Amino acid sequence: MIKTRFAPSPTGYLHVGGLRTALYCYLFAKKNNGKFALRIEDTDQERFVPGALENLIDTLHWIGITYDEGPGRKDPNNKDSEIIEEGDVGPYIQSKRTEIYKEQVQKLMDDGHAYRCFCTRERLEEMRERQTAQKLAPMYDRKCLDLPQSEIEEKIKAGEKFVIRQKIPYGTIKFKDLIRGNVQFDGKTIDDQVLMKSDGFPTYHLANVVDDHFMEITHVIRGEEWLPSTPKHIALYQAFGWQHPEFAHLPLLLNADRSKLSKRQGDVAVEDYIKKGYLREAIINFVAFLGWNPGSGEEAEIFSLEELEKAFSIEKVHKSGAIFNLEKLDWFNWRWKKRLFNAELEKEAKEIDPNVVITEPRKDQFIYTFSDPKNEEKFQKNRCEKLLKICNNSLTKEYIDSEKLMKALLTVEEKILRDPKDIKEQINFYFTPQEYNKELLTHVKMGVDLNQATISLKSGKEDLEKLSDWNLKTLQETLMQTVTRLGVKNGQLLWPLRAALSGLEFSPGVFELAWVLGKDETLKRIETAVNKI
Repeated sequence: MIKTRFAPSPTGYLHVGGLRTALYCYLFAKKNNGKFALRIEDTDQERFVPGALENLIDTLHWIGITYDEGPGRKDPNNKDSEIIEEGDVGPYIQSKRTEIYKEQVQKLMDDGHAYRCFCTRERLEEMRERQTAQKLAPMYDRKCLDLPQSEIEEKIKAGEKFVIRQKIPYGTIKFKDLIRGNVQFDGKTIDDQVLMKSDGFPTYHLANVVDDHFMEITHVIRGEEWLPSTPKHIALYQAFGWQHPEFAHLPLLLNADRSKLSKRQGDVAVEDYIKKGYLREAIINFVAFLGWNPGSGEEAEIFSLEELEKAFSIEKVHKSGAIFNLEKLDWFNWRWKKRLFNAELEKEAKEIDPNVVITEPRKDQFIYTFSDPKNEEKFQKNRCEKLLKICNNSLTKEYIDSEKLMKALLTVEEKILRDPKDIKEQINFYFTPQEYNKELLTHVKMGVDLNQATISLKSGKEDLEKLSDWNLKTLQETLMQTVTRLGVKNGQLLWPLRAALSGLEFSPGVFELAWVLGKDETLKRIETAVNKI
């Protein structure tokens, strides 16, 4: 069975790069009907941050990434609940596995694949300085490799501190990366890494390999920065006589200037984006596309977690670095707000009227046709109240108390979902007529000069004055008849009317504007525009 793992260190908040690794591991396991485990790599006790483990578990739970094995809350929905471990191959926290590592590293020494190193920090620094001066790659010179057993015993008896190093075999180390293809390293260029530190704790390299083997991990998916460590790990697998898992190294996350993503240029913790109010669906969708897309001409970018489980393929992960673009995150957040809002509306519409007909003339634009006008009235009222709730903190009392507000909100629904804090600027023209130059009423490309604008405004006003039933449908029918009567293009009538009603270059359409403003205000604003000309 395919089995992946996410193995973070509890050194702070979950990094967005870590979330991407966790997500890809999760998706790969799900796509292949496998298992996904969480392991905590806390062997570096100096970097341990109290509370980081709990935050990590809670963040993954909030995001919706579940795992089959590993530490978690006894009650996932209660942040005060105790941490327990589930699974058959634990413990899943490395600091609880030290005896396993000591046993395995002893086997390596017994078989000649590892050795004790008594070199002091001072000597190692001098060695590296000398190698650097000679323009050599800093590597351990194997001074302690062939120490006589008697000398080793004397040093241990004298209480000298030591580390245990891996004896890297000379020769070529090859492997096939699932993303990068065939990769090879010359063993002579690989340092004899430390496997066990002087404090008795294993290094990342030893613990990582031992745990992946005993936890039966078949696929290791991790960041590109770990690629240079892979030949060391493969050499360890070979020394133990174990089959190594398959490897996939993900592309780096980059800032817009293509430098490596870092806190110096912005937020990098998932927690930061949660606090800013980004939707979990948007975060997942955005992170999934940091180095992957469905390919094969697929244009869709909006994927739920369940949809990603079906669509994800490790073969479609890119080799090159992925740009962390906040504008794209904002776009995903807006699209998901819209998608979830529409889902709520659809549910409410069906509850109000089981026979409602819902059509989608344009992407994410839905029309609800009810069997009874009273049902439509109730639905639109609920819809407006939802929008008001979203942007209420951004509106002052004179807006909220206005009868016109609810209709106005419907015409700028998309803008509210994108950024509710700017809503006052989007609807102010409904309440306060805007100052504008008469040239706004013209449009050269549409063939609207001041003369045509005058004809269109007067004709539109004349037909609207006769209208008694003032609603979106009748407004559209009336003005389309005006277009036919004048023998002009739609834009030649609608552009000057829209500009007259809004006083803006960009605004909702004419029918929506007139519907919100009402008959008296609509006719008044058209008259003002005629007088400007």
